[in-house]
Amino acid sequence: MHKRLYIPGPVEVRQDVLDKMATPMIGHRTKEASALQQSISEKLQKVMGTKNKIVLSTSSGSGLMEGAVRCFTAKKAAVFSIGAFGDRWYKMCTANGVPADLFQSELGQITTPEMIDNALKTGEYDLITITQNETSTGIRNPMEKLAEVYKKYPDVIVCVDTVSSMGGDYIPVDELGIDVCITSTQKCLGLPPGMSIASVTDRAIEKAKTIPNRGLYFDYVELVKFVDEKPYQYPSTPSESHMFALDYQLDRILEEGVMNRYERHVKLANIVRDWARKNCELYSDPDNLSNTVTCITNTTGIPFAELNKAMQAKGYLISNGYGALKDKTFRIAHMADTTEEEINSLLKDLEETIAELKAQTKA
Repeated sequence: MHKRLYIPGPVEVRQDVLDKMATPMIGHRTKEASALQQSISEKLQKVMGTKNKIVLSTSSGSGLMEGAVRCFTAKKAAVFSIGAFGDRWYKMCTANGVPADLFQSELGQITTPEMIDNALKTGEYDLITITQNETSTGIRNPMEKLAEVYKKYPDVIVCVDTVSSMGGDYIPVDELGIDVCITSTQKCLGLPPGMSIASVTDRAIEKAKTIPNRGLYFDYVELVKFVDEKPYQYPSTPSESHMFALDYQLDRILEEGVMNRYERHVKLANIVRDWARKNCELYSDPDNLSNTVTCITNTTGIPFAELNKAMQAKGYLISNGYGALKDKTFRIAHMADTTEEEINSLLKDLEETIAELKAQTKA
């Protein structure tokens, strides 16, 4: 039995999108391939709210994240972390010999404007990384407030992880002054995993050209060079299957409307939050909750393994807490093409399952 996915990626993918993955292959150096990549790029610019260049990568988002710290750090990176996936930026720096300092918030709390200002006013850093949406704790950073601070430091390259939020939250890249905005296909964009995306400013690329040892596969200079000069090509063999599906899905997203899609995600988030307040507790800062995944403190008295097993028997898959929050919290994702009816059905069955398991315990 297929278990419907309510985990923070990969997400449930529509059948018509999956069908596009079976489109016959074309030559990846043909005019048809260039036209396909150009179509994708122009649509992504609309979704991301940017006029910057779009690059694709046949990898998870981590590939372009690692490439970013290699390509754009000349002095030192300031890594602002609000959870496990923010910490990953720092691990990438240290693994690649990129000088970096880690600025961690308490779990469930945001990166504050003061944290960024205090770091950047030292003059030590020429790159910062920010996690817009942290799935391990179900929290989103207030990018508008953070942007007011980092825009005061125009020599600093701003890299933002929107892997779990682009296409679900409102993230106007150019308005926010983001130099490198990274996302992936398997979350709010509603496709299978296997392709990542970044928008990148010209000033970031010009800086990268001055930095040695950028690597090869995730070298942004090379990625942009192929977009500019070929044009709209990919340095190595891309996942054409993802590109066919992405081009189709972007049409669907634009037809729904970027703001309508955002508002639908907010509505779904509010439904799950209301359920969590009634039946358990919300884990993170209530003023900065994620619009794409909710982290719930498990106050049911039922071990998550038992709860998840019972839900799987009913055809659902939800997610345990991540890292330090494992077995203390559980997470429900409400992203991509999930509908209000689907979320309500999940929550109804989850509430009934909790009642059934409690009754069995008493018996």
